[in-house]
Amino acid sequence: MSLNAIAQKLMTQGQGILAADESEPTIAKRFAKINLPSTLELRRDYREMLFRSTQAMQNYISGVILTEETLEQSAADGTTFRAILADADVIPGIKVDRGAFPMPGDTGEKITEGLDGLRQRLARYGELGAGFAKWRAVITINDIAPTRNNIRANAHALARYAILCQEAGIVPVVEPEVVGDGEPGNHSMERCAQVTGEVLENVFKELRLAGVDLSGMLLKPNMILPGINSRERPSVDEVARRTVEVLRQQVPAAVPGIAFLSGGQTDEEATAHLSAMNQIEGKPWPLTFSYGRALQNVALRLWAGRRENFPQAQAAFTHRAHMNSLAALGQWTNALDRAA
Repeated sequence: MSLNAIAQKLMTQGQGILAADESEPTIAKRFAKINLPSTLELRRDYREMLFRSTQAMQNYISGVILTEETLEQSAADGTTFRAILADADVIPGIKVDRGAFPMPGDTGEKITEGLDGLRQRLARYGELGAGFAKWRAVITINDIAPTRNNIRANAHALARYAILCQEAGIVPVVEPEVVGDGEPGNHSMERCAQVTGEVLENVFKELRLAGVDLSGMLLKPNMILPGINSRERPSVDEVARRTVEVLRQQVPAAVPGIAFLSGGQTDEEATAHLSAMNQIEGKPWPLTFSYGRALQNVALRLWAGRRENFPQAQAAFTHRAHMNSLAALGQWTNALDRAA
């Protein structure tokens, strides 16, 4: 399959990407909230519960972002997760960055690491069947950030990652996230729009300089939202309109699609905002979801570490996937969400 064909398949109408690439520290925090230890067996069971949600995976999910552990892992019965995903016609992806670390200086910013040895790792991931990859850059807003240096450094790393992916025949998902939950987290919606626009401008400049084929990549951006501690309470339509405006200004039409991160929103907020964006006409690219928590929250609590809870947890996951499928079509309503 060509890079563009893989990207187009990931953007299949009414489908989106499940982000199941939580690092061990992150999934340990989520398990701790339901009083579970983060053991290899429990992590395996949790991912198995999600991947064997047949209706969700076959109808609403086009790709799954995995960790290195999960890409090579098998379910309790010995079936590889890759085989389970293949049976549902879902493309496996892989998180390839090594995490965001403090940027040198006193700005409170972060730089994502993981370029060393990436060419060799990508070759291995390709052999294991990964069709796409993901690299997340973290952009902080505070009184002195983001600095131009931080934006440029993260944009350059994203471009280097993306061209290495394409060299390996793997579609890069480029994720520059302007975070809303950093300190102090009281920035305005307009400040988020200004920073997101600047970040995207720099990212696409670096992608072009690196020779990245824009038709063989996907963008995974944040939505335009005020900081988590801001007093602003924009309407769903305001968030949708402002987000699409920023994307129209900065994202070339050659990009096959945009798959949003949920960025700390509630499950229903992430769904409502996506649906409202898809009701706006004249966009040059399709918009869908690439959610982690916003797809998994309820299912995680219902599973609670017990295999006998698989059916009810899978039903909750399927419901959330269905609601976001409707949102990707611009057809979601609060009444539909609550009626199920």
